[in-house]
Amino acid sequence: MLLVPTDCLSLLGHANTPVRLSSSKASTTSKSLRVTRSTRICKASLITNSDSFEVGRFIGSYGFMNITSYTGFQSGTDSTEYSTADVGRLRVQDVGEGSVKIRLYEGRVSQGPLRGTSVVFKVYPGQRAGGKEADMMAANELNAHAFLQNSSKGICQNLLILLGGFETKTGEQWLAFRNDGKYSAADYAKVMSEKVSKLRSLGESVSWNRFEQEETIKRRRYYVVKLLQGLMRGLAYMHNHDRLHQSLGPASIVLNTIVEREAAYLVPRLRDLAFSVDIRYTNLEDPGVGSLSEGLWRRATAAGAFTTLEKRVFGIADDIYEAGLLFAYLAFVPFCEAGIMDGLSLQRLLESTFQLDLDATREYCLADDRLLDAVGFLDLGDGAGWELLQAMLNPDFRKRPIAEAVLNHRFMGAAVV
Repeated sequence: MLLVPTDCLSLLGHANTPVRLSSSKASTTSKSLRVTRSTRICKASLITNSDSFEVGRFIGSYGFMNITSYTGFQSGTDSTEYSTADVGRLRVQDVGEGSVKIRLYEGRVSQGPLRGTSVVFKVYPGQRAGGKEADMMAANELNAHAFLQNSSKGICQNLLILLGGFETKTGEQWLAFRNDGKYSAADYAKVMSEKVSKLRSLGESVSWNRFEQEETIKRRRYYVVKLLQGLMRGLAYMHNHDRLHQSLGPASIVLNTIVEREAAYLVPRLRDLAFSVDIRYTNLEDPGVGSLSEGLWRRATAAGAFTTLEKRVFGIADDIYEAGLLFAYLAFVPFCEAGIMDGLSLQRLLESTFQLDLDATREYCLADDRLLDAVGFLDLGDGAGWELLQAMLNPDFRKRPIAEAVLNHRFMGAAVV
């Protein structure tokens, strides 16, 4: 059964009646949906009748990135000595791809006031294929979007919009999102790094004057800053509405364009809220055993966060750390040749090799000509990029900035670019 928070949604569709998803390209029989209509009038409405959708071509599949453990730095014989109090702070995230595989399909709304609206279906496997975790993730993502889209302050343009969903007879959960872009930040970084490789492989044979080269770098810098601004606005909105993301990565940012000349029209949107965590104080008092957030609170306790306030601060800081790793990824990968730097290698470089010492990281990168454009980007504003990155990756979670402070940092200002 598709789980819907009936206290905040007025649902479209017919309760307790069999419905069929029909399409020229696909047809799937769905279970009847048990819908309890709310007497409360709400802003958010979800389409739960599968007859209201048509399914198009298969786009692809992927696994969620989520934090799987929380381990301390490995100390060598020549490593710096830390006090007992510091050891609890110097902990880093092990991020891995989850076991639940998601399928994506194109589609559109075929009935009602949103008829013709292009959508992307996100399909969670049923319990038989994906286990209990798949159902929990689907329900959590639906509930998170429903809550965030019901805000009295309006819907944030930097969050992907959920339009509806349904469950099939095989137990698959189909969530329909408005199609606001087919590219992700990972796609953008890949395309740009391949362009860098192509240009450098041509060497002197490419007729690329110095002015054009400088303009290209300026456009790339402006685009990445715009991307980061959108990312942090979406995250700030979530945190201000008592929700953590907990699955931030290059694939969790949807982009409406990856053309750098169109950066002025770029609108990044956060997606993948399957691991989103409710951090309202009432929820923090009893987070529940076996929930998707159990690992987060276990890591919070290990880091010295025991009270509800400390756990809330830890959760927000945890998202900021993930955003910091994503910032580092976007500062390096699009500016380097393909294969020179990837997310995992960069994370190991920052956490294991230099133990989150960004000054040492910069000195290392300066010695490698292939990384100089990335260093130049972070050097903007007299090292403002390194300064911000160091703050977001601070080993002490209590000293990391909140999302709004990141947005207000001088590196995020247009004057830097």
